[in-house]
Amino acid sequence: MQKNCPECGDKIIGRSDKKFCSDACRNVFNNNLNKDTTNLIRNTNNQLRKNYRILQQLNPTDKTKIVKSKLLNKGFDFNIFTSIYTTKKGTTYYFVYNQGYLPLENDYYALVKRNS
Repeated sequence: MQKNCPECGDKIIGRSDKKFCSDACRNVFNNNLNKDTTNLIRNTNNQLRKNYRILQQLNPTDKTKIVKSKLLNKGFDFNIFTSIYTTKKGTTYYFVYNQGYLPLENDYYALVKRNS
């Protein structure tokens, strides 16, 4: 029984359970299959990395107070973070890995670093 490559349509030569004619066809097929998910994950990871660098740069002393516009001017995205920590008093910190921020009054933010 002759099988054809699902990517390019060429005849498959070799083992009976082989699905693609070459590694290149296998890679192209799987990359196309996962393209949408990969783009979402890649974009999210890139923004997480950017947010982390911004927090790290603006918080050299592990505890700083900063105005929101400074974060926004550097391209910080407040919708992307890795975890939320709520204290016993009900204060909510948002973290990008170990760099965190706490919304304060008058568009100020407290930047903190979690030492673990």
